[in-house]
Amino acid sequence: MNAPIGQCASPDRIPPSSLRPARLTLRPPAFPPGPVSGAWWPRSDDLSAELPALVEAFDRSWGRVTRIAAHRSAWPQAPCDLPVTGHTVRAAWFTSGFDPHAIRLFAYGVGRRDLLIVPPGTGTATAGRLMTAAADPALRLTASALLLDAGRSRPARDI
Repeated sequence: MNAPIGQCASPDRIPPSSLRPARLTLRPPAFPPGPVSGAWWPRSDDLSAELPALVEAFDRSWGRVTRIAAHRSAWPQAPCDLPVTGHTVRAAWFTSGFDPHAIRLFAYGVGRRDLLIVPPGTGTATAGRLMTAAADPALRLTASALLLDAGRSRPARDI
């Protein structure tokens, strides 16, 4: 009897964003929270495709993410319910009073985490600097201030 033949993934095929691990860095848990708890670098501006990997990372290590909050201008589409593996995440969208470069995740009974959203098209070197800075307990900058600071110190070749 022959085993069924499945479709093999070739190295040049890139899985959809929702199947790849989230590009995420977090501040060490022993330090007091700052304006951001780390950074997330999504691969696209499609929140429905990107959020499952982010939520999965937090569900395993922190607690089940039940809600998010973000600035309306951060994502082209703003659904109120976002299905992720095993549950649905509720979204609240703000047009003012919320950092447009941050996303806030809530886990029931655990608390919240605010993350810098590194724009999807950011160069690798700049994204690395931003993610390192957002997780640095010594820095106490907001998401927007981190992006502004990176824009001032970005080398010309890293576009």
